Amino acid sequence: MNYIFSLIFIFVYSVPALAQSARNLLEAQHFIKLGNTLRMVDRPEQAIDLLLRALPAVKSTDIYMEAITYENLGYAYRDQENSQTALGYFHKAQTLYKKLNFGASEAAMRQLISETASKDLYAGIDVGASGVKLAIFRTIYENGFYNKDVKVKPIAPNVTLVSGTAQSFKDGQEVMKAYLDSIRRYNIPADHIYVAFSSGVNETLGKTPAKKKKLYELFSALVTNSLPGSDSLFIDSTLTAAREAELFMIGSIPRKLWLTASCVDIGSGNTKGGYYDSGHRFHSVSLPYGTKTLANLIDNNRSLSIEEYKKEAQRIVKMIADTAINVEFNTMSPGLHQRKTVAMGGGIAWAMAAYLHPEKAGTTAVPLTLADAEQFARLAVTDYQSLIHPDLSDLTDPAVRRKAETDLVNVQNQFNEKQLIAGSLLMEAVIRAYANTSIPKRFVFIRDSDISWVTGKFLETLNQNYEKAMARDAR
Repeated sequence: MNYIFSLIFIFVYSVPALAQSARNLLEAQHFIKLGNTLRMVDRPEQAIDLLLRALPAVKSTDIYMEAITYENLGYAYRDQENSQTALGYFHKAQTLYKKLNFGASEAAMRQLISETASKDLYAGIDVGASGVKLAIFRTIYENGFYNKDVKVKPIAPNVTLVSGTAQSFKDGQEVMKAYLDSIRRYNIPADHIYVAFSSGVNETLGKTPAKKKKLYELFSALVTNSLPGSDSLFIDSTLTAAREAELFMIGSIPRKLWLTASCVDIGSGNTKGGYYDSGHRFHSVSLPYGTKTLANLIDNNRSLSIEEYKKEAQRIVKMIADTAINVEFNTMSPGLHQRKTVAMGGGIAWAMAAYLHPEKAGTTAVPLTLADAEQFARLAVTDYQSLIHPDLSDLTDPAVRRKAETDLVNVQNQFNEKQLIAGSLLMEAVIRAYANTSIPKRFVFIRDSDISWVTGKFLETLNQNYEKAMARDAR
């Protein structure tokens, strides 16, 4: 990097004329290009010097190059953490792009202005089958698309809302109040907030409409009373498993990997996943079984002893695998076979990563294998205490060890023994079905995937608006 900078420095400053402002448009273009290169090699001060010397020539001859110069000046000042000056140049670039009718460039400037002014925060609340989850995140524009940078994601207390009991609803309200307080403290506007019932809640409580209506009314009242200007904010209670799976993919997998990846999210209420084809159409798969709904199916009356439960769990999961999982993954959805990478999400995938790979506690994408799934299920059924107390003695990094210990406590608070058995057997059946193809699969647990679909809602909207602006520019 220093060698590159030295060459540029010699070129720019060895010619006396180049130490002054650009004499014509061609020279200004050279200054702009060199200035951008200097910024890329972490020389923003020198980049600013060149860009300012290019500005007089382009201002009088080329409005497009003037906009580009302002944009690059904004980047360079932002690199110096001079936000106020950067904002001034971004605003100038946005005005010129608008004048040129360059919608995509204008939209990108608008986003950069929001990011630089710290007004790009969004909040998503997932009212899920096993509790309420919050994500407060910032959107980042990079490589032509918007991604997320999670700022706040508290550990969600275990609240089994799909049970439909008055106590679970009361507990859920307390969690919801705390999350709404966090959103209010961050001054996040209503149009940057998305609150939704997960598909697991919609499917399960949808069988008892009165309970679903009650939960909706309780949570809607909290939103109205807690957030100023929330008159236009409503709770989305229409999500299907297919729609949630698509949002999960948008929120957890970089767009450049969409054509080579599929996703599967084993939630508390259901299992859903899918993939994008070359025409950007999403093909979904879904099963009405999740970690906790499956545990309830196995022992609906909570009367089985643990040994009786294990036998019944294995029988029911084998039946589900033979009649539903294998059929869906091996026959109904051939596109799943063609994608080598499988992004895994959901609480039970998190539990498997926490118990079997505590050394990966600080890793965003944790590789998993069929052997892991088999070990996870075997230990859940035959040696539960060994499973939930993995050996952490080899974790010498204090930060990783603390994270691993925290994960273990939170997983144990999230799932009891029967739920863990059900979830591990379901996980094994799903991964086995996925792996039973001619194309080898790479399974990866995506950390923070439990809030991917609520973040995916905003990323989808931002990317769609950007693509529309690009299409307008192309006409």
